[in-house]
Amino acid sequence: MQLSVLDQSPIRQGGSAAQAFQETLELAQFTEALGFHRFWVSEHHSTDALAGSAPEILMAALAQHTRHIRIGSGGIMLPHYSPYKVAEIANTLACLYPERIDLGVGRAPGTDMISARALSIDGKTRFDKFPEQVENLQSMLYDTDFRPAVKPQASVAPNLWMLGSSPDSAVLAGQRGLPYNFALFINPHMDTRILEYYQQRFEPSAQCPKPYSSLTVNVICAETEQEAKRLALSRQISFLRFATGKGDSRICTPEEAASVVLSADEQAFINQRSSHAAIGTPEQVRDKLFSLADAFGADELMTVTITHDFEARKRSYELLAGAFKLSDGVS
Repeated sequence: MQLSVLDQSPIRQGGSAAQAFQETLELAQFTEALGFHRFWVSEHHSTDALAGSAPEILMAALAQHTRHIRIGSGGIMLPHYSPYKVAEIANTLACLYPERIDLGVGRAPGTDMISARALSIDGKTRFDKFPEQVENLQSMLYDTDFRPAVKPQASVAPNLWMLGSSPDSAVLAGQRGLPYNFALFINPHMDTRILEYYQQRFEPSAQCPKPYSSLTVNVICAETEQEAKRLALSRQISFLRFATGKGDSRICTPEEAASVVLSADEQAFINQRSSHAAIGTPEQVRDKLFSLADAFGADELMTVTITHDFEARKRSYELLAGAFKLSDGVS
């Protein structure tokens, strides 16, 4: 079972975007040494809590500061952009860092509709064009006869992935013969048969001859279950504030999170959002992740860990690597 990382460059209260990016760079180096397979970064706009709005730029920096871990976008929100330009960016990265680049693309806006319209050159969103854009992007990356030619051409093309959190994305990934990453941390309601749904509709492609799927899960690992839950509450409270538009959505301290008095509805919201999160000791997290992989039929697991304290974030990954025996670990 391959184990990978999705990092969202979280911004803590009292911190900054610059600090968040530096922590992402350090975390990539740290998790590479621990033996994680991939390190992906996300795209979000108009939020105080997450710094990453240009994953393609961050990918270049990450690849430069690491040696062998695969670097990817989790993902680039394709409806905002020209597929031709995205193909050129991905090919450039693949030329610079051969056989290390994953190009994950998604349909979600990664922001509110005001910002989505601002990202468009004419103020019009194009989410309905996503299937057509994916088809075009595939042709640009893998069809050597495509005209106009996408330059520069990498000797080994980037590995294109479909990202999603709904049956529509599963169907499209299958129809296009793409590996599929399902964001369980975004949509914890999804039926466990979603990856089976993808597999049933899979049509082999030259890039991906058989279905391959990854499941992305929220993870907090600590020496005790109580400490893991204490650390996890910071992100849970911050996400609640983001979802309701009430309060500072940057990652708060565990002390502030513990002081928040929640209504019954707010507690139910947090419980629901955390239903598939893996929070606990290394053994508890390992067992939960294996259980999820078995239930959904995933080939790979990708983890998202957000804490107020960066050292706690690193420690969570270190404990996780030890539980999965990825390597001898880092002291």
